[in-house]
Amino acid sequence: MATPMPLPISFPSKFSHLTHAKGFAILEACLIGLVSGLAAVLLQSGIGWFGGWRVQLGALGVWSLPLIGLIGGILSGWLVERFAPEANGSGVPQVKAALAKFSIALNGRVALIKLLGSITALGSGLALGRQGPTVQLGAALAAQLSYWLPTAPDHRRQMIAAGAGAGLAAGFHAPIAGVLFIIEELLHEVSGLTLGTAILSSFIGAVIAQEFGDQSLFKLLGQVAAQTSFSISELPFYIGLGALAGMLGALFNRGLLQGVTLNETWLKMALPWRVGLAGCVSGLVITLLPSIFEDNTGLRVLLASGTAGWQLVALAFIVQFCLTLIAYGSGAPGGLFAPSLVLGAALGNLVGMLENQWLGAGLPITYALVGMGAFFGAVSRVPVTGIVIIFEMTRDFDVVLPLMISSVVAYFVAERISQGSVYDLLLQRQGINLQEQTPTTQTMMDQLTAQDIMQRRVETLPSYMPLRKVVQTFSRTHHRGFPIVEQGRLVGIVTQTDLTSFAKRHLSDQTLLREVMTPHPLTVGPTASLTEVLYVLNSSKISRLPVTEGRKLVGIITRADIIRAESDQVAGAVPQQGATTMPSYGVYQTQGPATGQGRLLVPLANPATADNLLKLAMAIARDRNYEVEGLQIIQLPRNQLPSETPVRTQLSRRLLQRVIRYGKRHQVSVHSQVRVAHGVAQAILETERLRHIDLILMGWQGTSFSGGQLITDTVGTVLRQAASDVILVKSSPCLASGAARRWLVAVSDGPHVQQAIQLLPAITQISPNAEIQLCQVFLPRQGIPSTTLLNRYADFLNHRLSALVKATQICSHNIAQAVVDLASKERCDVIVVGASRTASLRQVFTGTTPEAIAHNSDCAVIVVHRAATAEAANPTEIS
Repeated sequence: MATPMPLPISFPSKFSHLTHAKGFAILEACLIGLVSGLAAVLLQSGIGWFGGWRVQLGALGVWSLPLIGLIGGILSGWLVERFAPEANGSGVPQVKAALAKFSIALNGRVALIKLLGSITALGSGLALGRQGPTVQLGAALAAQLSYWLPTAPDHRRQMIAAGAGAGLAAGFHAPIAGVLFIIEELLHEVSGLTLGTAILSSFIGAVIAQEFGDQSLFKLLGQVAAQTSFSISELPFYIGLGALAGMLGALFNRGLLQGVTLNETWLKMALPWRVGLAGCVSGLVITLLPSIFEDNTGLRVLLASGTAGWQLVALAFIVQFCLTLIAYGSGAPGGLFAPSLVLGAALGNLVGMLENQWLGAGLPITYALVGMGAFFGAVSRVPVTGIVIIFEMTRDFDVVLPLMISSVVAYFVAERISQGSVYDLLLQRQGINLQEQTPTTQTMMDQLTAQDIMQRRVETLPSYMPLRKVVQTFSRTHHRGFPIVEQGRLVGIVTQTDLTSFAKRHLSDQTLLREVMTPHPLTVGPTASLTEVLYVLNSSKISRLPVTEGRKLVGIITRADIIRAESDQVAGAVPQQGATTMPSYGVYQTQGPATGQGRLLVPLANPATADNLLKLAMAIARDRNYEVEGLQIIQLPRNQLPSETPVRTQLSRRLLQRVIRYGKRHQVSVHSQVRVAHGVAQAILETERLRHIDLILMGWQGTSFSGGQLITDTVGTVLRQAASDVILVKSSPCLASGAARRWLVAVSDGPHVQQAIQLLPAITQISPNAEIQLCQVFLPRQGIPSTTLLNRYADFLNHRLSALVKATQICSHNIAQAVVDLASKERCDVIVVGASRTASLRQVFTGTTPEAIAHNSDCAVIVVHRAATAEAANPTEIS
């Protein structure tokens, strides 16, 4: 059962003032309306182009339409399954769940896949509509915009709703309906912010769609509206039409649910094949019908005009009813708004023909328009929105009264048969119950814990630092406070307020920090709820709170972290790698004693290279007094749940036993675990978070990750998202055998290279009698740099190693090639390169690329990747 996210947290008025500024809200609402309208036009044009191409090819043979439906459905399903599973279906349930604060992703990725998937699915002939996708398109684009223009969570939620309303308004050219849809279906509330932003975004979206989109259907509805009529004697027929619409609408909803269940539980096919099969069936059925059925837009125009015979209308109702159930049940990206209107128009036509046959008073066109609104309200359970949509499309006051009567009757009959809109019922199948928002529901402050929102890479100061350097550190960073640690244990904290106090006390610049720090600071544990964290912050009037596990510092929380977490929860944001996957699942675990000052994570995939990684891991762990966490990942296809899929762990456990043996041999505490996951990088990042990892050691091939399971995207994702430092190792036979004697270290200024230099005393332990060559490469235009940096690094290594340390400078136009050439000339066995997060694996220092070095050299390559949050961290400069 999914759990709802709570209401936004209230913060001091200065935050509210910044995020709810009227001018900013107006500007953002206008921008959302603009992009939502353009997206709706693009979707309409794409479907029209694809559909026109399909109709032309349909004349080539009887199998043309089924084949196009099959190929288009497979492509659409593949796009959704591979890149954005949240983009399946109409999109309205996803938007409702996200606005109800459930964890449903809405972002630019979802918008793009929804656009492409809907064009492909609807253009290939699936009997679904484009207005539902425009709702999700608008909401997703608004959510992405809110990431680029950060605001308070409640404001962001309002903007997402405004985007959804703009999408509906653009889809139907009905701005007032867009506003009502936000109030009636999405937010269920009215406020100045809601109403103002909804009106602006909806009207702008509708205007953009009217100016640039296809007007044929809406012009026709405006023309036929002049032919409508209504008399009191027809009232029983409109009541009967409403009752029929309510019953059939409820039946339609049940059919949709049964279709989804059938596809997911009985067919047991991947999404691309389900959608492809639905497209093939739709094409086959349409091939056997009159040619008017090949063009969905033409069929809607015919039914709305009220000129078709009753046989064709009845056939259209049955065919549209069944094909919509088949298409939507497959999970294809497409909406239910347009099919509901078509079914309502057909039903209204039939009732109108019957009334005209009996009384000769009414016109079928009036009943068709009324039936559209009634059936729409019965399916979506938003009768007011349905009434306004039909009125705005026809602008006919004569149709308003019968439309209101039939829509209200249809709503009450449908609710009597089964309560809740089809979107609510679809969400309930996924364990999301929007009705369970009671005061006793667990709030976000209870759901989130300290470890969910804390910064794991903590910038700390040593207790022996003199005040002069403390002041310099504060001046170089934006931080207002630092925890103080000794041997990985938290012993105190210092803030900017303390600096002012030090100045008033006229303390010496050489006074050590341990003498003036605030000892025994307030802390919380990793499992503390957000309620506890806020209580400590507010009651103590502090801005940051260390998170400790025992006495070990594992993170820090600031008020900015809480605001960011709340924003992510409201928008349904999840980590990028995990956005399209289920969480990984642990199936095996061992734990050693927690005696280290930190933890080193070693993901193992290839048994052939495992020994090499473990030798390095044990050397680093002994040098830094770290524990080692061995991780083996079993990867599953995305259509299998990690928590419910049986797996064999014998080979994985055998590999992890090797980690434990290495730990005993080197007297290092070892933990191990096997996790089942959709994505390898996702499992690595989740383990890093759950186990409070300080350093990750991974195998690498220079251009891709070692091992059959781990692909190139894994390395890139871990480098982008890991809060820890990461060491990549491209192995070689000499490194694996312990015969790596000559080590070349590419030198530049910066914390990433310092990190690599500091690791050398540990990692060279695996190679006795090592020789180290420090190489500083510079470009001709730079001139010969000072040797101060080289000498400083050489002195550092000479004091800590008995190995021979040499230093050299080289001028070259190609720094990466110069490093490779020097390694070849000196017959080096290992090249060590430092890399920052901002540079990642490209342009690390003055143009050097570790990928180029690894690709062009046969040496082992070790890349030390410094996390971004650590680059301005502890002042541990090598002196």
